[in-house]
Amino acid sequence: MNPVIGLDVAKGESQVQAYLERKKPYKKSFKVKHDLDGLASLLDFIKELEDISGELPPLVMESTGHYHTPIVQYFEDKGYLIIIVNPITVYKPVTLSIGMDLYHNG
Repeated sequence: MNPVIGLDVAKGESQVQAYLERKKPYKKSFKVKHDLDGLASLLDFIKELEDISGELPPLVMESTGHYHTPIVQYFEDKGYLIIIVNPITVYKPVTLSIGMDLYHNG
């Protein structure tokens, strides 16, 4: 498996979609707030994905100025790989998350 978590970051919350591997979503997308409770619930979800896949999934998100900062700080401290993509370099329209589009286009 090759799991990945895509986040569409906005002010104060993010839309999350996980994939076990290419074009194989894991559960439905959901929103999390950028507070400690929200990030802790996201961590629980990510650990569930880790248990199923046997791998530590990277977190992929668009650069949002400063809105993504709480997520990056929280998950970098826990050893997760964070991939931040510059939205200007993406050639295809974004639907839910830049990370998910990149994951699908490989």
